[in-house]
Amino acid sequence: MHKQSDRLSVLFSASEAAPFAKEGGLGDVVGALPKYLHRMGYDVRVVLPRYWSVDRETYGLRLLPGSLVVPMGIIGEMYCGVYEGHLPGSDVPVYFLEHEALYGRSGLYQQDGQGYMDNDNRFVFLSKASLELCKLLDWKPDVVHAHDWHTGIIPTLLNTSYLHDRFVGNAASILTIHNMQYQGSFYPGLMEVLGIGWKHFNYLEVEKDDQVNLLKAGICHATLINTVSRGYAHEIQTSEYGWGLEGAVRERAADLYGILNGVDYDEWNPATDRFIATTYSARTVKKGKAACKRDLQQQLGLPLRDDVPVFGVVSRMVGQKGTDIIAEAIHRILEMDVQFVMVGNGEPWAHFYFGDIAAAHPDKFACFIGYNESLAHKVEAGADFFVMPSAFEPCGLNQMYSLAYGTPPIVRATGGLDDSVENFNEATLTGTGFKFWNHNATSLFDTIGWAAWTFYNNPKGLAALRKNGMKQRFTWEDAAARYDELYHLAIRRRRGAEYYRNRFGI
Repeated sequence: MHKQSDRLSVLFSASEAAPFAKEGGLGDVVGALPKYLHRMGYDVRVVLPRYWSVDRETYGLRLLPGSLVVPMGIIGEMYCGVYEGHLPGSDVPVYFLEHEALYGRSGLYQQDGQGYMDNDNRFVFLSKASLELCKLLDWKPDVVHAHDWHTGIIPTLLNTSYLHDRFVGNAASILTIHNMQYQGSFYPGLMEVLGIGWKHFNYLEVEKDDQVNLLKAGICHATLINTVSRGYAHEIQTSEYGWGLEGAVRERAADLYGILNGVDYDEWNPATDRFIATTYSARTVKKGKAACKRDLQQQLGLPLRDDVPVFGVVSRMVGQKGTDIIAEAIHRILEMDVQFVMVGNGEPWAHFYFGDIAAAHPDKFACFIGYNESLAHKVEAGADFFVMPSAFEPCGLNQMYSLAYGTPPIVRATGGLDDSVENFNEATLTGTGFKFWNHNATSLFDTIGWAAWTFYNNPKGLAALRKNGMKQRFTWEDAAARYDELYHLAIRRRRGAEYYRNRFGI
């Protein structure tokens, strides 16, 4: 084991971090993991764009002296200011890149469903500026931790144009893949902006389908790669989930790891949740959930019934999340004596479709279009079952929240859902939820039917499911310990065993 006194330095470069800017699980990870690494003794720092939505006064940002000069190949040198803030509740510094032309916009990646035309330059700039920032800070990271395609080019830069840089040239690189579907694929001319030489535009490195593919570049060049669950690490090596990059991933299979995300139990805890009608613990779960169920029914205008199972969904309404198979199955589901609630937004067809369902079945179905933090908590506490029929799910967090709230999840066995939910065994009263494997409406309907049958006919089984789920813990402390191992392994790979022995006395 390495010595605690050796303070590793890690630079996180990402397009999102909660609470500053977040659209998905990526933001949750970058907003949480550095705090737990810092508690372990790490010198960890985060670099983000200062999007228009990141208010300087709200977050108490301080402008650093000087400006950052970023070489952008054929475009020439670009300049940006740097603001310093901190992850809330911690001493972890966050550096915001101030460049109005690139980041002063209402959306992070797109507007009105259309990706910004200059997303290539916006995120190549983020990647290069992250490395240049180390010079401004006079700071040498041991590891640069890149996330998804937005900073996926960083490992390639470290292996090419920054290889002999005295601040970052020795740094190991970790690439975390949060979602394989989005790859950052752009026109070949981006090579002139990257400035790493056209020899790297080949099918083993940066090129895919005659495009520059930033995620592929990271997969090929990172010292080590990880995804946000063990299941997803296996899945992205297959054609079904690899989105055309499964071959590149398989080439690096020996350097690929899966580390499940943690849950912020300060935020998601039924014993302390400020949003729910009554707090409860595993000991008082039956009574507590009954009160929260009535509150949820009242909030959404459903009949106040204790004797009917409530199925809840909090999700983006998109194909990845299984919204299409819910739409296909919902009429059959509502033929049962159940109630069904949905909270979320996404594709316009879903807003109209489920709005019509709610109008046709006001006693059985309710939906709230949009995201509402309070309502999301009320669904987790007040529903009897939580439905997550994802086509793919790198990690997923709602199923973990559901377990904490004694709300057995109904999940498709994929990625992090498969890793974190154990299928119910009626004979032994073990398990924490209900799983199905085929991604179709029939399998979803059958599994919801099984859960409804359990509600009506197996109260002992339902009680066991709730208690079993509430015993589960998916902590950031555990995840941080796994990343700690990964960082040390990456340093050994990058700099060699002898350097590592000398530094850590092993």
